[in-house]
Amino acid sequence: MFQGLGAQRLVALFVAGWFLFNFPLLALWDADVRVLGLPLFPLALFVLWAALIAALAWVVERSQERAPRPGETES
Repeated sequence: MFQGLGAQRLVALFVAGWFLFNFPLLALWDADVRVLGLPLFPLALFVLWAALIAALAWVVERSQERAPRPGETES
């Protein structure tokens, strides 16, 4: 079902996102602190979310570069 390193990386990103947005780790950011005038909790959520999207885009783009195109043979 999940063949190749790209698919394994996507599953690992899913698991990492699951843990990052789950209670024990998410509770670390729930403090009455402001960073550059912004509350820490929503800022941390946005940064984690953006980092997961960037990592997902990097994995998908990298796996497409290595995949053979239709009509080409692997050497």
